[in-house]
Amino acid sequence: MKVIVIGATGTIGSAVVEQLGQRHEIVGVGTRSGRYQADIADIAQVRAMFAQVGKVDAVVVAAGALHVGPFDELAPEHFHVGLNSKLMGQVNVALVARDYLNDGGSITLTSGVDTDHPIRGATAASTANAAVVGFMRGAAIELPRGLRINVVSPTVLQESMPVFGPLFIGFEPIAGKRAALAYARSVDGAQTGQVYRAW
Repeated sequence: MKVIVIGATGTIGSAVVEQLGQRHEIVGVGTRSGRYQADIADIAQVRAMFAQVGKVDAVVVAAGALHVGPFDELAPEHFHVGLNSKLMGQVNVALVARDYLNDGGSITLTSGVDTDHPIRGATAASTANAAVVGFMRGAAIELPRGLRINVVSPTVLQESMPVFGPLFIGFEPIAGKRAALAYARSVDGAQTGQVYRAW
């Protein structure tokens, strides 16, 4: 299959590329690097990227910015970070992908463990991640042509512990290659409307 991986050079994205690349042709997309570039928060850039790449069999999104900060300092603009990028960025990809996916193709989006297990400082992040799951569930029952859509919800990665470890005290981190298996289940499997929890 021909698979677009958005966020291909990130911690999760690079593990997904390594896993899926064993079986499929990978088209890596970055925000500022790589052969193809797109800021997913800008649907015009998403459209331009798909127009360049052409028809594909699957799309994986492992990208999207989120705000992390204490609740008593939150303002509306902090929520907009995740709503514009993590939520609407992935929605943009899914909406454009409808016209470029071959019949039976799939879309895999990313939320996070904080959707189910809230952590301090992540109210804005949890809001956006939960909305990603809501979008997926609604889209799953309406996508045409046998198209599938799922969400992977990863916990903190071992590779990310130096940066995010203090936020995830008590959580068992997993290796990026383990998280990547959840994306493989979505891309290579047959289910739709699922949340694959990589915990």
